[in-house]
Amino acid sequence: MKTHNKLLFKIILCISFVLIFNSCQVSRFIFYNFADIKDYKIFPSRTLKNDSVIFYFSKSITEKIPEYITTSNDKNISFDNYLEFNKTVAFIIIQNDTIKYEKYFNGYDKASVTTSFSVAKSATSILIGCAIEDGYIKSVNEPIINYIPELKNKNLDNVTILHLLQMTSGIKFNESYFNPIGDAAIFYYGRNLRKAISKMKYKSEPGLKFEYSSGNAQLLGLVLERAIKTKTVTQYFQEKIWKPIGMEYEGSWSIDKKKNGLEKTFCCINARANDFAKIGRLYLNKGNWNGKQIVPESWVTESTKIDTTNGSKWYYQYQWWITNKKGSYMANGFLGQYIFICPAKNLIIVRFGKKDGKIEWWQFFNSIAEKY
Repeated sequence: MKTHNKLLFKIILCISFVLIFNSCQVSRFIFYNFADIKDYKIFPSRTLKNDSVIFYFSKSITEKIPEYITTSNDKNISFDNYLEFNKTVAFIIIQNDTIKYEKYFNGYDKASVTTSFSVAKSATSILIGCAIEDGYIKSVNEPIINYIPELKNKNLDNVTILHLLQMTSGIKFNESYFNPIGDAAIFYYGRNLRKAISKMKYKSEPGLKFEYSSGNAQLLGLVLERAIKTKTVTQYFQEKIWKPIGMEYEGSWSIDKKKNGLEKTFCCINARANDFAKIGRLYLNKGNWNGKQIVPESWVTESTKIDTTNGSKWYYQYQWWITNKKGSYMANGFLGQYIFICPAKNLIIVRFGKKDGKIEWWQFFNSIAEKY
């Protein structure tokens, strides 16, 4: 009887907790339980409209992949089964503008939408480069308080756009995805990103230490919104990237609320794997798209070079992950969303999944690239 009463008490307590917080991120965290690649369905968003001119990769007649993968326990498993076992939903290998391998798993197909998670950080970085080229932003060395004055007099006056890009801002942010009242939950499930940003605090001096933080990427989003003024971040992305590179499908960018919402620039572009591959092609070609310079070449170079000055880590630059010291790099999102680029082999790999599985994907991508 005591056990029954305890269980009933816990149920009542849980329900009460949800009712108390039914309008905030805590209840949504509890209800949805954990982030998922279908989360684009639960958030309001702005549509990314495509153009009538669509770019298509060529398709190779024969696949070029390993026949078998040897697992850690020395068992051979087919390449397809290996990907599927590790919760992959889409896997594409493209070399010289030709698709060498394209498969979908676990109920997904070419037309299936997935959310990007932190792949959106790399896209946000692209837009910062475009905004500098267009004159909306003076340079990466501008203090962020030029655009976010509500952060003045909080020991954040010396934080620059560069610090945000390199994740060396020193701004306090809890990146935990398991804490319903932590910063990540507030930013992901909350409905007022601008208010959350205004409460961000000093942790350490900028330019001293790399510390991965979704807060930095979201600050870049607000800088963008304030800089471009007359259009939303989604509209700017559509104008500068989505239409010019010939996306096959419409996409979307999740926002925090329906009315006057702000794009979740740290996480949430929603699209098809094949279209995400085109972002890889854009950077593989140094920002040039079929003869037209869409993104400044200098920006692509700066974004993906190895730099260890001013607290920066060699493996991270301008919201892109550097996978080796031979020039390969990638956009990387939570639960295993990737756009991998290997300039030496003129190669792009896109992997999207329900979970990471049991693979160090960056190593896997590098090993595949070596075989081409």
